[in-house]
Amino acid sequence: MLRYILRRILYSLLIILGILILTFLLFRLSAGDPAATVLGKNPEPAELEAMREELGTDKPLFYGRWKQTEIYTSADFRSGHTVFPGVRIEGKYQAGPQGIKLEPGAKVVFRRNFERSVPEDVLVTIHGHGMGYLNGCFCKSDKKNKIQLRITGQPAEIVLDPFDGFGLVRAITFQRPTKGWHDNQLIASLAEIVSFRKEFPYVSFFNFGKTLQTREPIRTKLWKGMFPSLMLMLPIFFGELVLGILLAMLACVFRGKWQDQLILCLSVAGMSISYLALIIFGQWFLAYYLNWFPVWGWGDIRYLLLPVMIGIISGTGGGVRFYRTVFLDEMNREYLRTATAKGLPPVKVYFKHLLKNALIPVITRASTVVPFLFTGSLLLETFFGIPGLGYEGVNALNDADLQMLKALVILSAFLFVGINLLTDLAYAWADPRVRLARE
Repeated sequence: MLRYILRRILYSLLIILGILILTFLLFRLSAGDPAATVLGKNPEPAELEAMREELGTDKPLFYGRWKQTEIYTSADFRSGHTVFPGVRIEGKYQAGPQGIKLEPGAKVVFRRNFERSVPEDVLVTIHGHGMGYLNGCFCKSDKKNKIQLRITGQPAEIVLDPFDGFGLVRAITFQRPTKGWHDNQLIASLAEIVSFRKEFPYVSFFNFGKTLQTREPIRTKLWKGMFPSLMLMLPIFFGELVLGILLAMLACVFRGKWQDQLILCLSVAGMSISYLALIIFGQWFLAYYLNWFPVWGWGDIRYLLLPVMIGIISGTGGGVRFYRTVFLDEMNREYLRTATAKGLPPVKVYFKHLLKNALIPVITRASTVVPFLFTGSLLLETFFGIPGLGYEGVNALNDADLQMLKALVILSAFLFVGINLLTDLAYAWADPRVRLARE
C-alpha cells in the first residue's frame, strides 16, 4: 500500500510540474506587458523598470544573460515611427516600413532616462546593416544584419554615428545583465510555488507577490478567501452527495412505482433548470419577496443558507440519476439476492452490502463533482457577495489582474490534482483489487 501511495504522489508531482509550465507559457506569452497595464498611459521609465523588476517580466523567458531595461529607450523604426522619448535623430534620414536610412552626417542619440544606484553594463543591439561608430567604437553589421556592443557603465548619452551613411536601421534595443543562467521567468514562476530561505522558516510556499491593482499581498487575499469558499463548497459537496445517495436508494426500494417516478421527474427537473435561474429565483422570491434569507453579504451562517441550498438543489439531480443506475445494476447481483433471502433487514442490505460494493462509481462521481463546485462557487459568491476565492477571481478578471488570476489558476490546479490523488487512494481503500492491479 505504501509503495502504491508513493507512486501516485510522484505521478501527481509530475502532473503539477506540467501544469505549472503550461500556465507559465499561457500567462507570459499572451499577457503582454503587465507593468504597462498597471501603470497606465505614459509611465515614467524608472517606474516601468521598477514594476518589471518587481513582477519579473524584464527577465528572459527560459535562458539568457541579458534582460530588458528602460535606462535607454529602445526604438523600433520598422513601422515608420521615428519619435521616441529620450531619442533624437540629428541630420537627414529617410523613414520607411523597413526602418530608417541615415544620410552622411546624421546621428541617432539616446539620452539616459534615469541613473541606477549601481551602474551596470548595457548591451546595445542594432538590427540593420551598415557600419559606423557607437560611442566612439567602430562597429559593422554581421551576416545576420545585427550589431551587438557592450558599453561599460551608463553614459549620459549613447550616440550612433554612421560611417559614410548607415545602410538601414530597423531597431535599436538596450539590455542589462542578469544574475546568471537561473535568473529567468520560468525559474521565478516555479519559485512562487516553493522557495528556500536562509532564515526560519527555511521553506516558503505560494509567494505570488502583490495584486496588480490594489498592491495587496496575494497570499493574504488567498487565505482570507479560502475560509468563505470552504464554508460554501463543503456543505454543498456533502449535502448533494448524501442526499443523492439517499434518494437513489429510495428510488431503488420503490423501483417502478410512483415514488420512483416522482424522484426521477424531480431529478430531471433539477438537472434541466439553469444554475443562474435558480440563483435569480432564490434571491428574488425567497430572499427579497419572502424575506427568509439575506440577499447579499457575508456575516453569520444565515448568509450561507440560501446559496448552499441552491448549490445542493442544482447538483443533486444528476447524482440521483447516476447513483440510481449504479444501485439498480448492483441489485441484480447474486450476493444481494442471497442477503435478502437470509432475512437481513433492508437497512443492512442496502447500506452495508449494496453501498459498499458500489463505492467505486460513487467515489468516481464524487471526484468529478469538485470542478463543477469550483465553477458554481464563482456564480454563487459573485451573486451573493461572499468574499471567497470565486469572488476574488471574478474581480481579478474584471480588473485584468493577471497576478491574482495566475495564483487562482495554480491553486485550482493543485486542488484538482489533489482530488485525483485522493480518489486513487480511495479506490485502493474501497477495493484492494485496484491497488493490486496497478502494482
